[in-house]
Amino acid sequence: MAWFRRSPQRVKAPTLTPRDTAVAATRVDLHRLTPPVDQYLGHCAALHLTFFEQLSHAVANAPRIADKDALTVVAGTALRRYEALVAEMERRKLDRSSIMEPHLHGVQEFERRTMGADWHEQVASAHVTIGFLTDFWMRLAAGLPKDARASVEQALRIGELDAPLHRIVQRAIAANPRLSSRLALWCRRLVGDTILQARSALAVTIDGRDEEEQIEPVLTELIAEHTRRMDKLGLTA
Repeated sequence: MAWFRRSPQRVKAPTLTPRDTAVAATRVDLHRLTPPVDQYLGHCAALHLTFFEQLSHAVANAPRIADKDALTVVAGTALRRYEALVAEMERRKLDRSSIMEPHLHGVQEFERRTMGADWHEQVASAHVTIGFLTDFWMRLAAGLPKDARASVEQALRIGELDAPLHRIVQRAIAANPRLSSRLALWCRRLVGDTILQARSALAVTIDGRDEEEQIEPVLTELIAEHTRRMDKLGLTA
């Protein structure tokens, strides 16, 4: 009997979301989790102060003058970004100490956990953590008021951090290829702590089930960018 026959169901083939679309979705979702301006500035500035400290340690421990010179420039860039964030606080008449102090312990603990055992690990740490977190804070700025967002994005675009650090790590590996496997392992270990540091900046509720659905695509995209960063160095992320 014909009426018992069912038309075969069409199964939709799985498709990949275009990268540009995925990035756009990430940025739309993340702005809902942006903290208030004072918390954003306090946390981001405290983190950039630790970036400067981390890079200063690397300058002191660098084995060659060329590396010291290059890292000095990078540390100076981190300091300029910090100063630009502080300038935005002052423009808003926010007290620097009171809004940075609550974040100092967390970022200092993060610095301690990701410092590295020697100079090579220190520079690799700076490359991984600064690159990952700069990408993150740029995305998180999407939820700031328009004027604050413009100032923050301008601050985070001052100078170059990623490319110079990439070149320093690349030179170190070229000079000693045996470093490659050790640094690849170390960089993989850094990702967990760096993700935790990023998550600590988000404005989430205690029972944040909806927020988790928004956070996961963001982290996936950031990890993908981290992987590309490591691939350029020939390290398996």
